[in-house]
Amino acid sequence: MASTSSLPVMALVVALMLVLGSGTCHAARRLADATAPSAAPAAAIPAVPKPTVPAVPTVPQIPAVPAVTVPPIPAVPTVPAVTVPTVPTVPAMPGAALPPVPAVVMPAVPKVSLPPMPAVPGIPKVTLPPMASMSIPGVPTIPFLAPPPKA
Repeated sequence: MASTSSLPVMALVVALMLVLGSGTCHAARRLADATAPSAAPAAAIPAVPKPTVPAVPTVPQIPAVPAVTVPPIPAVPTVPAVTVPTVPTVPAMPGAALPPVPAVVMPAVPKVSLPPMPAVPGIPKVTLPPMASMSIPGVPTIPFLAPPPKA
């Protein structure tokens, strides 16, 4: 929390430094006015001569690669048929006496009738216009189901 409270103080310090720290420009102007004028500018700088570029040698022709003869691929050997042994049957489990499962008794829930929902004041009931059908290429159209009948 201390860092958020020091943020405005830091912004104020930075603003004061920017406003009050610009006083050095007056000193720079007075220093420029008080000093003797510098010597005349030097003569124009001569242009740099362009270096000579050697000619690019021609690339020799690549010799043609002779065609290679590939030996034929041997045939895949056939896998002999294997006889799979039969799966033995699982012996029957002896009947174990299990204790009876107690019945779950559910408490009776009283039937309560709810009062009707009051209407929200200030919000008018608005009927919306029917939605225009739009056809989008590549999207199949699905008909809307009819609204349920009012009770």
